[in-house]
Amino acid sequence: MNKTAKINFEKISLPNSGTVVLFTTKSNKLSDLAKELDTKNNKFITKAIKAANFKSAKSSILEILSPTITDPKSANYDRIILVGLGDNKDLTKIDWRHLGGTVCGHLLAKNIESATLITETENDAEFIANLGLGITLRQYKFDKYKTSKAKNNSDDETEKESELQKVSIQSIDASAAKKQFTNNLTPIQQGVFAARDLVNEPANILGPNEYAKRIKALSSLGLEIKILSDKELKSEKMHALLGVGEGSRQGSYLAIMQWKGGAKSEQPLAIVGKGVTFDTGGISIKGAGGMEDMKGDMGGSATVVGLMQTLAKRKAKINAVGVVGLVENMPDGQATRPGDILTSKSGQTIEVINTDAEGRLVLADALWYTQEKFNPKYMINLATLTGAIMVALGKEYAGLFSNNDELADMLVASGKDTGEQVWRMPLGEPGSSYDKLINSTFADMKNTGGRWGGAITAAQFLQRYVNETPWAHIDIAGVAMASNKSAINQSWGSGYGVDLLNNWISENFEK
Repeated sequence: MNKTAKINFEKISLPNSGTVVLFTTKSNKLSDLAKELDTKNNKFITKAIKAANFKSAKSSILEILSPTITDPKSANYDRIILVGLGDNKDLTKIDWRHLGGTVCGHLLAKNIESATLITETENDAEFIANLGLGITLRQYKFDKYKTSKAKNNSDDETEKESELQKVSIQSIDASAAKKQFTNNLTPIQQGVFAARDLVNEPANILGPNEYAKRIKALSSLGLEIKILSDKELKSEKMHALLGVGEGSRQGSYLAIMQWKGGAKSEQPLAIVGKGVTFDTGGISIKGAGGMEDMKGDMGGSATVVGLMQTLAKRKAKINAVGVVGLVENMPDGQATRPGDILTSKSGQTIEVINTDAEGRLVLADALWYTQEKFNPKYMINLATLTGAIMVALGKEYAGLFSNNDELADMLVASGKDTGEQVWRMPLGEPGSSYDKLINSTFADMKNTGGRWGGAITAAQFLQRYVNETPWAHIDIAGVAMASNKSAINQSWGSGYGVDLLNNWISENFEK
């Protein structure tokens, strides 16, 4: 359980002691309160800015230690920290979130227990609330398997025990900011932390059996949970999903999470995730280098679980269903072989060319089950599906494939709004040249399309399992694990997608 500093939202009132954080704008323009403090105390802020050649660039920091304060005489500050806003007219809520993370990172590095942030800018409450969210997101760490001695001896600042206990954020409209933070943003933070925890867990702890148990426990949040185990999956004829887990001692599962916050007649929004808790590649085994990262091959399912928790905790006024296929891909005497032909729940047959292209087999049955069982208004799946998407987009964007322009546009807009960006990739119509790349000589299709366009042919495969449902596939291989660190995430597992999809839902279906 991650402990974060208590965030208080208060009216503006300069404290008498401790650490104070002030924000400066382009050209080092001080806020009214900072200007007054500076003027009454021999221009100590102005002098420090000049001595350090501080430019107030966005997220830049200047620290003034033990400043001499004569007016008011009762004041005794440990330090005053100046944080640059750049041109604050251009700041977005994501900028404020990253500012919060930057400030938090500085406080953590200095082992500061409490601080007061004073924001006098004319920004709305949502921006100030996001400053608080950035502070909490930055505090995430996954060190449950470290001994206390190992933690204390670490040279890595991100691994040290946080001493940050309390942060007070002073603003013009503190009550509105507090409401935004508590009602809208704290559930996002909790969902992101849940997703990060799942991705960071080692596979010997979080195998399919344990994962299914953890999802079952989410019924306490008001989610309706159903877990299909091996016997039920066989009855459902999900032989594509089952084929992936044949070589594992663990069971295979399909976990269904329903949130019913809308009208009974309202079609649900469906989110489907790949939950391969470890991917050796199966018989087509991967190289040893970096294979340990394959504990994160369930990143898509982690996003779904984190999102469903967020929707439940903020009592979202929509109907949503989250579906995740939980398997472990291991080599064994019972494992699926290259050349085997599997029959999916849809009745379509699949020639397995490479057992390391297993995520699409899991999703094939999960997508078909979801669109057939729930008739969703929109269906989105997330998966750490291909290395090819990282070749194309690196670690800045997730790859977006969709059969519906309206849905794609909504997701692109949501990505820009949250900073969890997606880039739309080509997707051919059924029977197109891209689609033909997965045609098989011996079955309806094969599970790989060759060397070229690997992320695209994977999406073409999935498209054969959605019928006419408006659908999007988001390939998060580059952003879910070992992603670029940022002001708000220093973790190996990023929790990518929780905020993206929560925003997509709140902005388009709850107005």
